[in-house]
Amino acid sequence: MTRPETDRLFAQAQPQSDFRFDSAVARVFPDMIRRSVPGYTTIVPMIGIITEQFAQPGSHCYDLGCSLGASTLAMRHGLRFEDCALIGVDNSAAMIERCEHYIALDDHPLPVSLRCEDILTTDLSDASVTTLNFTLQFVQPAERLPLLQRIADATRPGGVLILSEKVRFESASEQDIQTHLHHEFKRANGYSDLEISQKRSALEQVLIPETIADHRERLTAAGFGEVTVWYQCFNFVSMLAIKAS
Repeated sequence: MTRPETDRLFAQAQPQSDFRFDSAVARVFPDMIRRSVPGYTTIVPMIGIITEQFAQPGSHCYDLGCSLGASTLAMRHGLRFEDCALIGVDNSAAMIERCEHYIALDDHPLPVSLRCEDILTTDLSDASVTTLNFTLQFVQPAERLPLLQRIADATRPGGVLILSEKVRFESASEQDIQTHLHHEFKRANGYSDLEISQKRSALEQVLIPETIADHRERLTAAGFGEVTVWYQCFNFVSMLAIKAS
């Protein structure tokens, strides 16, 4: 398999269109997310550590919206029980195809099942760890609570959901500061103003962020107990929602 390409998808002026997880994005995705999402290289290995702490013997562990499998592999290496089933789900065939290669290149013996399915309808059961790593933000807002309820219903007592999201802030001044810092992060990673602007426009109707309070309220309503923000950098957070024992 060839090495991932440098992300230059928005380097030239182009007609505006919505962002899609197609084969072009799949080719450059590792570079894109590393240079676009502050803290991603911290969050992914921590998903492995959280999995190690909360996975239960004989349970299912899900990576919903697995893309190229970075979180899937972190979960794989964190699992201490050989009888756990690890399942990655993504509705992009291009992502699943490349994910299969990354899984095959990894030397861990635990099998991984990959499904090219919609996370809104894929079968979920007997879960102890589920990951939504920058995935829920691409789900239409009206469909988010039903999805989280399905996850909570499928989760064993003491099981967890790891939810990483881009968020927005109630305060306009805080929103401006955090957005500015995020854009400076992108510039420091080599993105031009044109790339930043065009990608932002492409994501505007696709990635719909919410506040941390919105997420807490919904996770509680879905059936999770304690909800903890364990990581934040600018307008990107990762939360841990625990199903009551």
